[in-house]
Amino acid sequence: MNKKIAITCGDFNGIGPEVIEKALNKLSLPAENFLIIGSKELFENLDREYEYVEIPFKKDWIKPGKETKEAGEFSYNCLLKACELAKEGKIKAIVTAPVSKNAMHLAGHNFAGQTEVLEKNLANPAKDEKAEMLFVSDDLRVLLLTRHLALKDVKITKELLIEKIQRIHRVLIKNFNINNPKIALCSLNPHAGENGILGNEEIEEFAPSIKYLRGKGINVSNPMPSDTLFVKASKSYLNKEKQPYDVYCACYHDQGLIPIKVLAMDNTVNMTAGLNIIRTSPAHGTAYDIAGKGIADESSMICAIKQVLI
Repeated sequence: MNKKIAITCGDFNGIGPEVIEKALNKLSLPAENFLIIGSKELFENLDREYEYVEIPFKKDWIKPGKETKEAGEFSYNCLLKACELAKEGKIKAIVTAPVSKNAMHLAGHNFAGQTEVLEKNLANPAKDEKAEMLFVSDDLRVLLLTRHLALKDVKITKELLIEKIQRIHRVLIKNFNINNPKIALCSLNPHAGENGILGNEEIEEFAPSIKYLRGKGINVSNPMPSDTLFVKASKSYLNKEKQPYDVYCACYHDQGLIPIKVLAMDNTVNMTAGLNIIRTSPAHGTAYDIAGKGIADESSMICAIKQVLI
């Protein structure tokens, strides 16, 4: 029997169930290929009969646009069930609807996001498995070297660069079938530090890391100013030309996410790579401001589902 793709419902006070329903109806894929983790009660207009794994839920818990303990507990339990099924080898991929970090915190689950929950429950350190946050729109891919951190806490070290770039190199080969990936590295400082005038990280941390990685046969660039780098990436994307690099490694959250979301918000997928199972998610959040209004755009959820079909 073919393994199914698990779809978690996310925060029921947000737009998760709505975009799942719209995406599945629009894609019209065989229902037997999917497993919905959450509650059947959250779906009234699906045009096919899907299999469900029920998570404890009451309809009177629904408070559209509100961050609640109940929604946080439900979201977390959906993720845990997906991890359990993945470890048992019963599913082949996970697609997650958006959750609220604050709601999960209200329920006592203090994670920075879904990526961290998946890493804690699925990563095998003995196999050098660790969750990496990769954003994908067609052949434009952006890896975050650091994730949900205050900007003052962002620290790029030789150890981090070597670990992350070696891992994304393996992911590009294994999951994207790219034989000799070309990896672009964003500088941490403006103008790549201007030879130490604007910061020493490019000299002290980046340079020795790049030398080491190239010695391992990894095709990684020198650190380049992100504004220049993403201008070139944008031109290729808008002109529908092949990207000059197979992945762009951004030093911190907004450095990488602003350009890809400006270019392709509705078509970008948040992918968790580096584990023994791929997880994808829409690039947007819970969108509490439009929850319950029936006007959410399902485009990113469609892309998230399509990505695990490749």
